[in-house]
Amino acid sequence: MADMEIRVEGTVGRMTFNRPKALNALTYEMCLQVEEALDAWRDDPKVTLLLIDAAGDRAFCAGGDLQEMYDTGRAGDFTYGRKFWRDEYRMNAKMAEYPKPVVSFLKGFTMGGGVGVGCHGSHRIVGESSQVAMPEVGVGLVPDVGGSFILANAPGRLGEYLGTTAARMGPADAILAGFADLFVPEARWQDLTAALVASGDAGVIDGFIASPPPGTLIAELDAINAHFGGETLGDIKRSLDHDGGDWAQKTLKTLARNAPLSMACTVEMVHRLRGATDIRRALELEYRFTHRSMEHGDFLEGIRAAIIDKDRAPRWRHDGIDGLNPVDMTRMLMPLGKDALTFEEEAV
Repeated sequence: MADMEIRVEGTVGRMTFNRPKALNALTYEMCLQVEEALDAWRDDPKVTLLLIDAAGDRAFCAGGDLQEMYDTGRAGDFTYGRKFWRDEYRMNAKMAEYPKPVVSFLKGFTMGGGVGVGCHGSHRIVGESSQVAMPEVGVGLVPDVGGSFILANAPGRLGEYLGTTAARMGPADAILAGFADLFVPEARWQDLTAALVASGDAGVIDGFIASPPPGTLIAELDAINAHFGGETLGDIKRSLDHDGGDWAQKTLKTLARNAPLSMACTVEMVHRLRGATDIRRALELEYRFTHRSMEHGDFLEGIRAAIIDKDRAPRWRHDGIDGLNPVDMTRMLMPLGKDALTFEEEAV
């Protein structure tokens, strides 16, 4: 069976992640297949909408498959990773700008690369099991695949909070933060899928919408806005330091686990992109960081600690948030000149 099943049923272009044992992690080949399907169906009058779902019960797509990126990067070859990101971000832009309805069923874990496929369409459906997150700062990256674009347009200071803590969002929280649109009980997903395929009309979703279980972010929003409104990551930490409450202390412990350089750049990116209407602007800024992340950032160490050795004890380049030099953040987000992301397909 293919890792990404792509076919047309009726007038519906269907994509199904099919690596359930790997939590449907997105490989480079799968990324290219998604883009190829987007291109093929874009101007095809026989395809009226797209439907994206996943095999298995645990995940829509829990992120990108990073093994080869790590192996080549450790060998001093950064070319593969940079090409992966360039091509993935081009696909993300096409998904966000797609002229036809795109319906995604965000079952279970939807993180990182899964957000790039599932959270830029027109009808993003969550259910009881949905857990959406941008966990990149935990492995030395920044929220990418257009995630920074969603974070920058989230209410209040949710973008800074979610981007630096990598907090997981249940269905209600994902809708509040702008990563999803609608809640449909998962017991009705099969019937909804059948209705979509039979009709080719996204309008049938209206008959399946329900209210999600209560989330947690709405109750925390005042605290998030109060503490995450600073100009820099250091301002955020100082604000939390001066609050002796349990929530602030728990949040500080979470921040202490993540890469300081990644978190600082995440805050800066959310600020620069606040209110942005063009996802390509966000993707270009993200690529400035990811292009440099193996050579000058914490990406390789983050992957080693989380995925390779699994010791969960990364040795970041900076000794905590207080050890950050603002110049290091500035360097990671400087324009790339001739290496800038262009969204053009390279000649083979």
